[in-house]
Amino acid sequence: MPVLNNISQLATCPPDRPQHDAGLLENAALVWTDGLVRWVGPITDMPTQYQDEPAIDCAHRLIVPGLVDCHTHLCFGGWRSDEFELRLRGASYQEIAHAGGGIASTVAATRGASLDELQHKAESILDEMLDLGITTVECKSGYGLDQANELKQLEVYRQLNDSHLVDLVPTFLGAHIIPPEHEKHRDRYISLLCDVLIPRVARQGLARFCDAFVETGAYTIEETRHILSVAAEHGLGIKIHADQLSDGGGAELAAELGAVSAEHLEYVSEAGVEALAASGTVAVSLPLASLYLGEPYMPARKMMDRGVPVAVATDFNPGSSPSYHLPLAMTLACIHQGMTPQESLKGATSVAAQAVSLSQQIGTLLPGYAADLAIIDAPNLNHWLYHFRPNACIAVLKNGAWVRGNQSVLAINNPST
Repeated sequence: MPVLNNISQLATCPPDRPQHDAGLLENAALVWTDGLVRWVGPITDMPTQYQDEPAIDCAHRLIVPGLVDCHTHLCFGGWRSDEFELRLRGASYQEIAHAGGGIASTVAATRGASLDELQHKAESILDEMLDLGITTVECKSGYGLDQANELKQLEVYRQLNDSHLVDLVPTFLGAHIIPPEHEKHRDRYISLLCDVLIPRVARQGLARFCDAFVETGAYTIEETRHILSVAAEHGLGIKIHADQLSDGGGAELAAELGAVSAEHLEYVSEAGVEALAASGTVAVSLPLASLYLGEPYMPARKMMDRGVPVAVATDFNPGSSPSYHLPLAMTLACIHQGMTPQESLKGATSVAAQAVSLSQQIGTLLPGYAADLAIIDAPNLNHWLYHFRPNACIAVLKNGAWVRGNQSVLAINNPST
């Protein structure tokens, strides 16, 4: 049984404790075997049966659970760097979309890309996410917006989940916007979603969740209620893009439908906060999107004070958040959302795992959980999130196997392991 010792601080991130309690242990050790954590605690309390096991000296560094990015749009064609300058010159997200940019432009690029091209691009991004300590990624479709291309995106995720070290959680987001060819006949596209695509996606096991974008220019409350109700009838979990650019009642709808998560929530109302608190729905904050769009940040402090669990994710996509740097998002959540480092870390681990219905398997370093962890070159959690660096992660353990590692750390391992 391999042992990690000389850990300056270890964050266990228990899911059953308040978000402000990341279960920090000082001068800790951790034991794993067969892909699972077996024991964790202060090194002075380590049971005798582990004391002669092969050990890795962590050189007084921080260990955190493998990070969980619970909101991304991983698979897409092209980029939208031209929109970056347009926004800097004063154009709004809505104005760019009305001019033919935004999501519609990525739809065109994604439709024009082959499955192999999309898979290669997403695979290279996953490699870099893993370097950052991200071991599980939720990934949405929504840039195909027709039967062939939505299925193409989900097939990319299926193949990558089989071949890549990072675990993927696919979400069907056919209800991203109404595609341009259906703008005059919205009902036809919604019928395609409800009568054809959702049943097929569920039947073929191509997604675990169904998401929809409730917003002016996207879907109404009534349309979203219908689409997601059909998805629930087919056994898919429910997520909602809610209250991103305006207060559209998305948070209340998420609570009404028992959604596992409501995502964005920059303009959530008081009634929406109360509804989420009563429902237990996870609020997924996306501070990188607020940074890029110049929009308000989710009022995470208010939500946590009311008892709403708040996750932290990247919203990685080519338009409003072209970054998959989850540690940066965590730092922004501290600075702009009033979250403490412990709250932010749990938001990207155990709470994020709750947002993808995996809180009993990942996001926590306690016995029985997956041995997914990152060794961070920092003495403690506060220092890591305060002293931002391009990448402070020096080694990653995934399902009990080293998948990334600085050899100066891993070479200390006993050669017999």
